[in-house]
Amino acid sequence: MDLNSFLHKLSLMTVYNPIFSIVLISAIWFIPGILIRRMAERRSATLKKKSQEEKLERLYPKTK
Repeated sequence: MDLNSFLHKLSLMTVYNPIFSIVLISAIWFIPGILIRRMAERRSATLKKKSQEEKLERLYPKTK
């Protein structure tokens, strides 16, 4: 099955099946938001950990 036939079948399924249409639109709407949120949470956690390590280093400096 090539890409054109797949897209044609997908468009027909969307036109004739409103439930599929709702699911498809919902997926297109929510998936990028979920991915962006996860990336932001991961970045926030690493920044928080780095900040915490710096603060601990200031409180308890390593002796040479």
